[in-house]
Amino acid sequence: MARGENTPPPRYHDLGGRMAGAIEKTDHILEPWEKRVDVLRNLLGDKTRQVLTTDELRNAIENLGEKAYDDHSYYERWMAALMNILKDKGMLTQDEIDQRMADIRSRLGLEEA
Repeated sequence: MARGENTPPPRYHDLGGRMAGAIEKTDHILEPWEKRVDVLRNLLGDKTRQVLTTDELRNAIENLGEKAYDDHSYYERWMAALMNILKDKGMLTQDEIDQRMADIRSRLGLEEA
């Protein structure tokens, strides 16, 4: 389909019809944290909680910006988008996220980022 005058150009995440390199065809075994992100997304979007929709998550991922979109893995993008949605809805603050991350780093013996 040809683009008309009023059709916006594709955004950075839309690779349809463009060269993007080889597609990874091997199975990816999910890390425990990736499974948790998947469960968290499902819980936040279930019929009981209805905190977010698939469209909200997709939009939040697309709005991370080109650098974050390119630099983050699939589930890193999901987690960043989920945090942004929860902050926008007043359910979490950046201070709460930062404190939790500091607690995790301390527990694992990691240096501050």
